[in-house]
Amino acid sequence: MTSQSIPISMETAIPTPDLDRTSIESVIFDFDGTIADTLETIVEIINDLAQTFGYPEASPEVVEHYKTLSSRQILKQSGISYFQLPWVIFRAQRLLSERIDRLKPIENIEHSLIELKLAGFQLGILTSNSQKNVRKFLNANGLEQYFDFVYSGLTIFGKERLFRKTIRRENLDRDRIVYIGDETRDIESAKNVGIKSIAVSWGFNSREALSKFDPDFAVDSPQELLDAIRSL
Repeated sequence: MTSQSIPISMETAIPTPDLDRTSIESVIFDFDGTIADTLETIVEIINDLAQTFGYPEASPEVVEHYKTLSSRQILKQSGISYFQLPWVIFRAQRLLSERIDRLKPIENIEHSLIELKLAGFQLGILTSNSQKNVRKFLNANGLEQYFDFVYSGLTIFGKERLFRKTIRRENLDRDRIVYIGDETRDIESAKNVGIKSIAVSWGFNSREALSKFDPDFAVDSPQELLDAIRSL
């Protein structure tokens, strides 16, 4: 997807909704595939590293198949060993850093961030990508103003440890948090730590794959986020 110019700004007169309409105070986003349109570039990088690490390249057909699988199923079928994976991720993040300031946000995501911020929600990012990459992307695309915090850490299958760290350091009430993500591990991890989740279908995993992990809500476009959060 490509980003479009956003016709509104934080200064425009959008009515501020009453937060009493929802139990949610903090909206935390995944990064890759949820905010940043990084999928195509990440696939290119992973394929570029295939010869170095000895796993097969993923064809477009294989990538489409992976979208229907869980994170563990993908690793099993990819040919990347569990012991190689941290090194593959480390190399991929370094290569992504060279390109990330040229990548664009998911179409219409900034409009939704503006709506959520004006509605009074605290916004954050929790991701397995590096904080350096996230900050570089946000600065390049003028999105840093919307986020109150960014937490990152190497998370191969789940983000539970990173969730607990974020909750503790930001003094959050887990009953009043919703996590927004595009991968099955996002939804699974949120559920494991007792956090509500919204699955988005515009990223990596398909809506069908995400639904198997029972998110609290599923949306197909950023414009649906505010209404989905209000419904929780």
